[in-house]
Amino acid sequence: MRVGVSVAVVLTTLALAVIAEDISTDEGVLVLTKGNFQKATEDNEFVLVEFYAPWCGHCKALAPEYVKAAAKLTEMESAIKLAKVDATEETELAEEHGVRGYPTLKFFRNGKPMDYNGGRQADDIVNWLLKKTGPPAKAIASVDEAKALIDASPVVIIGFFKDQESAGAKQFLAAAGATDDHPFGITSEDVVFKEYEVEGEGIILFKDFDEGKNKYEGEITEEGISKFVSANSLPLVVDFNHETASKIFGGEIKSHLLIFLSKEAGHYDTHMEACMNVAKSFKGQVLFVTINTDEEDHSRILEFFGMKKEEVPGLRIIKLEEDMAKYKPDTYDLSESGLTNFVQQFLDGKLKQHLLSQDLPEDWDKEPVKVLVASNFDEVAFNKDNDVLVEFYAPWCGHCKQLAPIYDQLGEKFKDDDTVVIAKMDATVNELEHTKIQSFPTLKLYKKGTNEVEHYSGERTLEALSSFIKGDVAEEKDEEEEDEEGDVPAKDEL
Repeated sequence: MRVGVSVAVVLTTLALAVIAEDISTDEGVLVLTKGNFQKATEDNEFVLVEFYAPWCGHCKALAPEYVKAAAKLTEMESAIKLAKVDATEETELAEEHGVRGYPTLKFFRNGKPMDYNGGRQADDIVNWLLKKTGPPAKAIASVDEAKALIDASPVVIIGFFKDQESAGAKQFLAAAGATDDHPFGITSEDVVFKEYEVEGEGIILFKDFDEGKNKYEGEITEEGISKFVSANSLPLVVDFNHETASKIFGGEIKSHLLIFLSKEAGHYDTHMEACMNVAKSFKGQVLFVTINTDEEDHSRILEFFGMKKEEVPGLRIIKLEEDMAKYKPDTYDLSESGLTNFVQQFLDGKLKQHLLSQDLPEDWDKEPVKVLVASNFDEVAFNKDNDVLVEFYAPWCGHCKQLAPIYDQLGEKFKDDDTVVIAKMDATVNELEHTKIQSFPTLKLYKKGTNEVEHYSGERTLEALSSFIKGDVAEEKDEEEEDEEGDVPAKDEL
């Protein structure tokens, strides 16, 4: 009996081993399942795994770049493998690795995972992986090696240090190790110094756009080098698209001049020279970004800024540190002087934040649930004679649509109460200087007499909302419960 059990165990083990070894590939990318995942990530020293959903648009955009990255690594005879998991099929595997959205990328070193936080283009993926699996900067021994490195990527940073143990060299390597987006090289060879006209210690950023290269000036520190790379690794004027979006919004420069143009109308040909010339003056302070409004995908960006097609060519400045604060010029002057004046006024703090507002409907107070826009909000919400409950909603938000019939019932219930106002405001097209909305729907009670504002986080039922208005304690949810319910972050509308 024991022999039989032992044989069964051995056969089972062998069968599982065979299954685990059966890893298919799709265009050079390993296809992983629960049955082969552990073996793939433990037998290969380095594996980048994409957890994806077949229907996900971002996953579809990543797919060709992921294949290109796999091909590049194969050409380099790298030990790094790229793999993918269909998270909609392998749900247990996705849950085990904490997948909450698509695509999610995890990097495994000898079976131990870490989050991938690089870009989504093939070069970005390869560069990030090489940084994580090798020295922060490639040793360059000849001019040919330097040229090969420069030709391989759009942006390359090379440090010239005769003594690679010097303080400057150590700061350079520290900056290289902290930067995932671009490859770094380091050399001590006289012939390479001579080729690139470097005397003493030096750092050059090579790029295949704009002026072609930038020399680092100033004290060599990790922070200084990082800022230098950030300021010079994007074009003076960046065109917004799927490829550049993460670099634009994830970069160090948080103030952006958005220039809305139509290629079909010839705006790029007419205005690009002025944009380039002015961008040089504000390099490192404000990032100049062009947006082609002919692209259907960009229509929501126009909506976000409350702009219409008729306003193109148009301008806005956004400041990412202040919840996407927006600034609008008095006129859309895209001449060099007009652009310079607009950006300089922003930097000098002379511009007032531009807040979106709809026109006030004539029948805004006809129904039990009153309609608020930015222009009448303060008058209604801060009326000390009333308790005013306001729902901040987005028309496209599913949770807002679920709440709508209950909220209408709430309005009906209090329509004859002279001390209670039930109101709602479309927060995607109306903005308030004193209130920033982080998710939809958001419910706030503006209290009678004091104007004290109380955020509602209880159950979205008629009874609970009624009790809250009357001053009873409604059952509150903690943040985890609210997240699980799936309220839509306001910033997701971009």
